Amino acid sequence: MSKPREEKYQAILHAATESFAEYGYFSCQVSKIAKLAGVADGTIYLYFKNKEDILVSLFRERMGRFVEEIRQTIGRYKTTRDQLVCIIRTHLKFMQENRSLAIVTQMERRQSNVEIREAITGPLRDYFQLIEQVLEEGVEKNEAVIADIKVGRQLFFGTLDAMISDWVTSEKPRFLEEVEDVVIDLVCSAFKLKGN
Repeated sequence: MSKPREEKYQAILHAATESFAEYGYFSCQVSKIAKLAGVADGTIYLYFKNKEDILVSLFRERMGRFVEEIRQTIGRYKTTRDQLVCIIRTHLKFMQENRSLAIVTQMERRQSNVEIREAITGPLRDYFQLIEQVLEEGVEKNEAVIADIKVGRQLFFGTLDAMISDWVTSEKPRFLEEVEDVVIDLVCSAFKLKGN
């Protein structure tokens, strides 16, 4: 994709994120996305087949980038504890800095349209696999005690997910960094993590 074309594509995805966060996917009209992106309505269809394609692309792009950032960052850490702390901090920081994306992620992942829900959970599966890999390696290195890796991942991700859901729906959201240490302590206790 040429640079101007890529810039327009990213501008549409950014506008879609803001519009979906404000109006919700079903209530949002493509014309609202186009207006916010500063393009004609028809231009949207040069990049995307329909509104569903915009939502799916948004998840692939933004959440895919998020998962890749975590994957690269945890590679700098050796212990299971440090890797899980890195995931927690990166997750909370990313959502804090991308509130509209956090809103879209929390709301649209739970929508009733099965086909859309299935299409947008692809990047999340990658994230789940990454968390499970860290947990499995932690057990193998005797740095963590987890009887069932899938349940461990559900506990870990579920904690972060519930915090983000509460944060995006709260009338007076607090900074996510304020609760980082509480989450880290809970995870360390739950998995009996060893290391600093």
